[in-house]
Amino acid sequence: MDLALLFSGGKDSSLAALLLSEFYDVTLVTTHFGVTDDWSHAEATARTLELPFEAVELDQDVAAEAVETMREDGFPRNGIQRVHEHALETVAERDVAAIGDGTRRDDRVPSVSRAQAQSLEDRHDIDYIAPLSGFGRGAVDRLADARLEVESGPSEDIRKGDYETELRALLREDGGEEAVRDVFPDHTQTRVVGLR
Repeated sequence: MDLALLFSGGKDSSLAALLLSEFYDVTLVTTHFGVTDDWSHAEATARTLELPFEAVELDQDVAAEAVETMREDGFPRNGIQRVHEHALETVAERDVAAIGDGTRRDDRVPSVSRAQAQSLEDRHDIDYIAPLSGFGRGAVDRLADARLEVESGPSEDIRKGDYETELRALLREDGGEEAVRDVFPDHTQTRVVGLR
C-alpha cells in the first residue's frame, strides 16, 4: 500500500518514516508554497533513509492567510496549524491509500484531533496514520537517538524549504526581521543526517 508522509527531514518525520516503511510503500512529501525551490535538506534525508521523495506545492493563498493570522496573533501556532491541515488535505488528494505525519502525542502544533482524522479519512477514502501519536517527546528523543544521527540548530539553518521556513520568509518580506522575531520564538529544529 502506498503512503504519503508529510516530511520535513527532522527526527519526528524521519522516525515516523522508519516505523511506517515496515508496512507501507512510503513516499516522503515535503510541502511548500513556492517561496523557495531549495528543499535539499529534506531531500538529502530522504536519500539517507532510502525512501522516495517528492515536493508538493500548496496554495499560496493559504500561506498569505497563515502569515496574516500569525501577525494578528503574535505567535505562529494557529498559522502553522492551518498550513498543516491544508498540507494534509492536499496530499490526501493524491492517489495513495494512506497519508501520515510525524506528530507526537504532546505536540501543541501541529496536531490532528480524532475528529479531524476521521473526517479526512471519510472525505478522501484514505487512512490517516500518525505513528508517533502515542509517544511523548522523551520517548521520541530516545528512539531517535537509537536509530538516527541528528543535527540541531535554528530553523532556517537546519531546514531549508519547509513550509515553516517559507512562512518566516514571507513575514520577513513584509515586515523585516523584526516581524519574524515578533511572531516566532527562538526555536531549535532537527535534521537527520544519517542512520545508526
